[in-house]
Amino acid sequence: MKLPQKFLNRMKELLQDEYEDFLKSYDEERYYGLRVNTLKISVEDFAKISPFELEPVPWTKDGFYYKEGDAPGKHPYYHAGLYYIQEPSAMAPGAIIEAKPGEKILDLCAAPGGKTVQIAAGLNGQGVLVTNDINTSRVKALVKNIELYGIRNAVVTNETPQHLADKFVGYFDKILVDAPCSGEGMMRKDEHAAKSWEKFDIQTCCIMQRDILRYADRMLRDGGVLCYSTCTFSPEENEGSIEWFLDKYPNYEVLDIEKMEGMDRGQPHWINARDDLSKCVRFWPHKAKGEGHFVALLQKKELLKPVPTKYMVQAVDKKVKKLWEDFVQENLAYIPPEGIVQVYGSNIYLIPEDLPDMRGLNVVRTGLQLGSVEKDRFEPSQALAMALPMQHFKNILNLDMQSQEVFKYLKGETLMIEGKKGWTAVCVDGYPLGWGKQGDGMLKNGYPKAWRKMG
Repeated sequence: MKLPQKFLNRMKELLQDEYEDFLKSYDEERYYGLRVNTLKISVEDFAKISPFELEPVPWTKDGFYYKEGDAPGKHPYYHAGLYYIQEPSAMAPGAIIEAKPGEKILDLCAAPGGKTVQIAAGLNGQGVLVTNDINTSRVKALVKNIELYGIRNAVVTNETPQHLADKFVGYFDKILVDAPCSGEGMMRKDEHAAKSWEKFDIQTCCIMQRDILRYADRMLRDGGVLCYSTCTFSPEENEGSIEWFLDKYPNYEVLDIEKMEGMDRGQPHWINARDDLSKCVRFWPHKAKGEGHFVALLQKKELLKPVPTKYMVQAVDKKVKKLWEDFVQENLAYIPPEGIVQVYGSNIYLIPEDLPDMRGLNVVRTGLQLGSVEKDRFEPSQALAMALPMQHFKNILNLDMQSQEVFKYLKGETLMIEGKKGWTAVCVDGYPLGWGKQGDGMLKNGYPKAWRKMG
């Protein structure tokens, strides 16, 4: 791989005796990882059915390395949302923030959603997860991953940090800022990152990062935790941005991150920064089985007067809600997850409790989309199918992962199969893939066109 000479000169100056080992790592194969989605299956149960040879990733309990030729993205279990394919080092921030059920967490720069899915698993359906990205096209991938992985308590926004901060003052227990950066740590994984590196100005990246951090502070409650991460080696964007933040906001302290196999300490001496930034962690391709990454964990200390929150109030369309309740009675064997049923136009959502008034924000998804009403008929959503376990449905078609029918279903084909008329949850080995509608000797395919597996 050809690396920019300016980049190499800089790394040689920083790494000194380690530089040759660092350089050799670019001639080695990259590592591939997947993370088990514990919203749907436990790590132990996935190990029993996994079709891949797996090796644990040291810094997260649900992460594993797999071999390049395994192609997990083509397996039916991927389409059932049982695991997320993710670069191993990128699993660290979502593990380090340590999401717990009931917390209110913001993933501020979230697309395509790998860390969002990881945080959601920690919340386990309880609390509120706001997941945002400023890029409109990337938000589409974020929404798909929220639905695919069965996340029920997420609000998806397509906003600037400034606009979010106007609505969520002091609201969140934890905030993850996976900041835009120069991407130096991804050069082995992505040759495009190496080719485009010289187009990225480190100082411009620093300005963006610091602007985002300012608004993150406004949204974090006192005593809350801020996790900052990048995929670059640049000390200006890592220790430098955190030192800037601590100088501006002295009511934060740096928390010590437990060092696990493959992790290195922060390097504040590279830019004559404060010593406690050594509590941060760095990932290097010559030390860890993964790509370059940086993570800092900060806690907000100062106790200020709480800011009152204006909570969202929405009138409910009783007729539309009745259609949903009738669908539940006819098609679901268990009461759906807890939440507030709200109607927006023809769509019905199950929204988390205690959301602030978000009028004026570009909200793409508010909680779990249950379905929509079309011509006085309730049409269940793909998100609902993916959010419930198989035993919650009354009508089920459970396919074997090696059957021809499961691949036909993922391609969007009609299945010639007998069954009880009406909505049917189509599953693979006990895990939902989506809806079908059973008729006379056939199952009309309800798998979303945008998700269909071609070829």
